[in-house]
Amino acid sequence: MFPKTEIPRSFNAPRELVFKAFIESEHLQNWWGPKGWAFDISKFELRQEGVFHYSQTSPDGNVMWVKFVYHVNAPDKLVYPSFFSDEMGNIVRAPFNDNWPLETLNTFTFTEHVGKTILTVIGAPVSPTEEEMV
Repeated sequence: MFPKTEIPRSFNAPRELVFKAFIESEHLQNWWGPKGWAFDISKFELRQEGVFHYSQTSPDGNVMWVKFVYHVNAPDKLVYPSFFSDEMGNIVRAPFNDNWPLETLNTFTFTEHVGKTILTVIGAPVSPTEEEMV
């Protein structure tokens, strides 16, 4: 895992609409997660210290749980740590890589420019071990 990953993306839509795709569960269900995987929301509380806890099930039946805890929820920014979890929301190692960081801090910034939205996603491990930085 890299110490920090930054991904910019442009959408031909106003910022409010793009932001809604990230904060409304009915929209998330249409696109979040790997293509072909089932997505099920266990808890969705979009507020300061609110929890987003969900499972994803692969076509062959493997289930992965993920949990976010929102720190910032503004019309132009979402900030939250995320981690793989069990069904109860406890932190667990990533099912695909024992050296994946236990927790990642994610910052999504939504900027509108001439009718388009620029989404910048920054992800960085929280307190990574030396093994997790490889």
